[in-house]
Amino acid sequence: MRKINVLAASLVFAATSFLSLSADAKTLKIGASPIPHAEVLEYIKPKLKEQGVDLEVVIFNDYIQPFLTTEDNQLDANYFASRPYYEQFSKDHNLKNLVEVAGIHIEPLGLYSSKIKSLNELKDGSVVAIPNEPTNTGRALLLLQSAGLITLEDPKAIDATTFSIVKNPKNLQFKEIESPQLPRALEDVDAAVINTNYALGANLNPSRDALVIEKKDSPYVNLLIANKESAQNEDLKKVINELTSADVKKFIEKQYDGAVVPAF
Repeated sequence: MRKINVLAASLVFAATSFLSLSADAKTLKIGASPIPHAEVLEYIKPKLKEQGVDLEVVIFNDYIQPFLTTEDNQLDANYFASRPYYEQFSKDHNLKNLVEVAGIHIEPLGLYSSKIKSLNELKDGSVVAIPNEPTNTGRALLLLQSAGLITLEDPKAIDATTFSIVKNPKNLQFKEIESPQLPRALEDVDAAVINTNYALGANLNPSRDALVIEKKDSPYVNLLIANKESAQNEDLKKVINELTSADVKKFIEKQYDGAVVPAF
């Protein structure tokens, strides 16, 4: 697994300086998480350039600003979030200017640990870190339920919270942490449920390192989300065509070795 390249890293600062859109009508600004989203976008940039489209990738390390800045047209689109998270966030923040334009990939959620090598080693009272965003909290609990660690009142509830747990035979203690901080928390907890993009950024491979991993039929497909104006842009349609091409499918499968799964 290669680390994020220098080009992508150099774009991090752009998240605080993108308030004015380029005067060039051919330039598209898309917000993305560093890995794998920005890397996939960087991969298609040369082909888009050949088609007359200048793609600018704006790196974000949070799950809030990409939506808000696409909503108010400071970005043309964003590529970082799963469908349940997008739907819940839009509802909670009363967003009206966003539209789903393509489903690109699935990042299986995984349970990781720097202290144990198997679930059998998880002791009574162990501390497990989980994401503190509502939809990711529910998703993490569903993963733990699939591993037989807990039982939820509603076994299919994507909005489950720790209060939804009705059986906890190992008396696990849950620590809710912001998703970007979960890899750093591994040294302080017994295990942590981590989103794949942050796991990859910490050099963790879900297919190799996860104690438990979501199945490939997960409903949490990662989306390309645009504002309504940009959704009609012919250049954005070219981006969609490239993102859902056979070439990108091969790139994802080879580059991430099962840690990221094409959804098209």
